[in-house]
Amino acid sequence: MSQPLTATRPTNAATSIFPLRQPPPLCSFLFIIVLIVATFYTLHHPDATPPLLFSHNALTLRRLFLSSASNATVSSYLRALTRHPHLAGTKPSLDTLSYVTNHFQSLGLDTHLAEYEALLSYPAHISVAARFSNNTTVEFDLNDGPGDDDVVRPYHAYSPSGSAQGNVVFVNHGEERDYRALELIGVSVRDCVVLARKGESLGRGGIVKIAEAKGALGVLIYAENDGGGFGGIERGTVMRGIGDPVSPGWPGVVGGEKLSLEDDRVARRFPKIPSLPLSLRNAEIILASLGGARAPVEWRNSGRVGSGQRVGPGQTVVNMTLQGELTMKKVHNVVATIRGSEEPDRYVILGNHRDAWTYGAVDPNSGTSALLDIGRRFSVLLKSGWRPRRTILLCSWDAEEFGMIGSTEWVEENVLNLGASAVAYLNVDCAVQGSGFFAGATPQLDGLLLDALKLVQDPDDVALTVEETFKSQNNIIERLSRVDSDFSGFLHHAGIASIDMYYGADYPVYHTAFDSYDWMIRNADPLFHRHVAMAGVWGLLGIILADEPVLPFNYISYAEQLQAHRDALSKLLQGKASVDPLSMAIQEFSLVAKEAQDEAKKLKEQAYNKNDVAAAAKRRELNDRMMLGERGFLDSEGIKGKEWFKHLVYGPAAEPESKLGFFPGIADAIATNSSEGMIEHEIWRVARAIQRASRALKGGFT
Repeated sequence: MSQPLTATRPTNAATSIFPLRQPPPLCSFLFIIVLIVATFYTLHHPDATPPLLFSHNALTLRRLFLSSASNATVSSYLRALTRHPHLAGTKPSLDTLSYVTNHFQSLGLDTHLAEYEALLSYPAHISVAARFSNNTTVEFDLNDGPGDDDVVRPYHAYSPSGSAQGNVVFVNHGEERDYRALELIGVSVRDCVVLARKGESLGRGGIVKIAEAKGALGVLIYAENDGGGFGGIERGTVMRGIGDPVSPGWPGVVGGEKLSLEDDRVARRFPKIPSLPLSLRNAEIILASLGGARAPVEWRNSGRVGSGQRVGPGQTVVNMTLQGELTMKKVHNVVATIRGSEEPDRYVILGNHRDAWTYGAVDPNSGTSALLDIGRRFSVLLKSGWRPRRTILLCSWDAEEFGMIGSTEWVEENVLNLGASAVAYLNVDCAVQGSGFFAGATPQLDGLLLDALKLVQDPDDVALTVEETFKSQNNIIERLSRVDSDFSGFLHHAGIASIDMYYGADYPVYHTAFDSYDWMIRNADPLFHRHVAMAGVWGLLGIILADEPVLPFNYISYAEQLQAHRDALSKLLQGKASVDPLSMAIQEFSLVAKEAQDEAKKLKEQAYNKNDVAAAAKRRELNDRMMLGERGFLDSEGIKGKEWFKHLVYGPAAEPESKLGFFPGIADAIATNSSEGMIEHEIWRVARAIQRASRALKGGFT
């Protein structure tokens, strides 16, 4: 059994964490020793930078970082961040902005704001009423908050204003296959209001898009988790794409170009029919009243749909109204910089968003509190004399809930510099939702991630490391084709190697008024051990990527993953199109990946001497090739139908029916029953992208 470098929970963790404000004794002891030595060195070498006490011992540095953990400190951060709801663009959101900014500045970190203007969406009035077959009517309560006037009422951002009245049809998850099942039993949704239960494969925007195409007048969406039994209602956005809708493809800088709402590039981002969220309780009232045909067999006994469920349309009529406001608002990103000592023009970026639909204890401020604690722990290392080799950026994004707006605008403004100098992007949105470690990554970072997990004590079993429990419980590193957090712009648009991490597969108060500090301490992480573990893994990844002379990338893992994708695609196609171009491109990529790995191994085996200019040049050249390898998978034309997304291996498919979690262009061509020639064209596009990645990794010219 491998052992962590140090326990991640403080020695007095069994006692109440809330009065505790100081780091644990081990951290204080190490820090005092380091500070004394650094001070002594400075007195005798006034013109030199004091070295870390054990300057060539990365193990000791990582121990110092991990031993600096304090669950009480993380708890205090989360409590402060979640005192009030802080939806982006509202006055309370400025309080969290100030809190994060002041925190980084108090640590002595170089901190600045990157500000943009974006079109945000808020509700002015919402209502849903139903009339049943016995002519009784119900006006549904659409509040789920504990009486706080600052909690925004449940709504769908960017849903158009208007009313819809019609008979109700239950459409299960609202996927194309669900409508096909309804057609088989003679049910149409044209001129009806559809009721959908949110599933895993289709987001609320996709549900509305399909309903609109089927002729529905409006959409009501509910989640079956019932807000943890509290009657919570899930808020969310239904905008298509990400980023500011009135500056599509360019940064929404203050005073910059903004398109009108009538411009097709803006209008097509928004649905044409209104939609609203419902609580499970209200949805069940409507479901129980429906007549018409019985639900298709495949829907029955799934979730809360019983064997006798009917789908309508019967005599139940719903009248729904939404009056919304679209308004330009300032969006504020906070960027704290720790400048690198040897390669200051290479950047390792850690990011989390801080805006929330309500109080945001899980989403996103469990991640924000971890980021703030990483900043605090880094300041301990800086005071000891440590300087990272490469520059580290700690980023707090704004307006993510509206569609990753803050991070997307920042990526668009800095896309050229990011392409030339960003080593990796490390994202944590909801740091703690529950138990169990989960992660997604681009494949060349798999080994690094597992190595970092080996160094951190598991928060739920002190005898194990996070890596050991991860392998026993999950052991799957997901691929990042989804578009649900701030890594999207970095990976899908800029081609930057990325990791996304979280504790807990799901949680019942998602986007409801009950996502509070109280829920966190009662349910997800009472003693903040999981927060501390996540901050440990996240921070270690940043340290390793910033400090290792040779970047810990392994493109052999990427080659193996590409081969697995090719095999899955071939099985799906069943000979309908040739995958030979992919096979040849992956074979070449595998050879180049092996050469790069061998080169990295040789350089790592050489004794490190920062004054060896020739060796430094070789490391730099290899590192740049490994950094740029991911950019090769980008294509200037992007994914058909979603052209902003440029990554042809990992990215969102435009078609909800797409059956692959990779090669989105190929997946869309298959889902739309495109011709063999069109499918093979998309296969060739991916093959050329893999060839570009090979050339970037190999270096030089043809």
